[in-house]
Amino acid sequence: MFHVVLYRPQIPPNTGSIIRLCANTGATLHLVQPLGFALDRKSVRRAGLDYAELACVQVHANLDRCRAALAGAPLYLLETDGTVSYAQAQFAPGAAFVFGPETTGMPAALARHWPPQQRLYVPMRPGNRSMNLANTVALVLYEAWRQNGFSGAGPVAADASAGRATRAPGGSAAT
Repeated sequence: MFHVVLYRPQIPPNTGSIIRLCANTGATLHLVQPLGFALDRKSVRRAGLDYAELACVQVHANLDRCRAALAGAPLYLLETDGTVSYAQAQFAPGAAFVFGPETTGMPAALARHWPPQQRLYVPMRPGNRSMNLANTVALVLYEAWRQNGFSGAGPVAADASAGRATRAPGGSAAT
């Protein structure tokens, strides 16, 4: 339904959390190389990224190839100096949300090519630098999904024997 694009992600646990988030929301994750970590099975499992088996993850050699794979999808760039709050934007199914590297954000040379109305930010208190990448992805992705009626979600049922919530038949599995 939606796409999350991580441009040159650097921190494996952030990417692991985002993979799990994408698995649970039905979003496709696009990783744009180079990555700050290996994607081999041993490295991925060690970083907690083994949830990738439940998510659709695509790796692209560069941003141009990622854009080509997303042809026709509106691309929203999330950055601290965006021009529109994510809470004011209207998201249609198929929208893609692009996030820059955790330590530097999207390079200005790339960011300036986004139309101002598609350069989003998450409101924060003055003087704060940024939010954690995985938290920002969660806020934006769930807002987009909420705007579209949580399409594809199943009801959550209580599992008394395990003491946790699980998906009812027909919904996604949760652990």
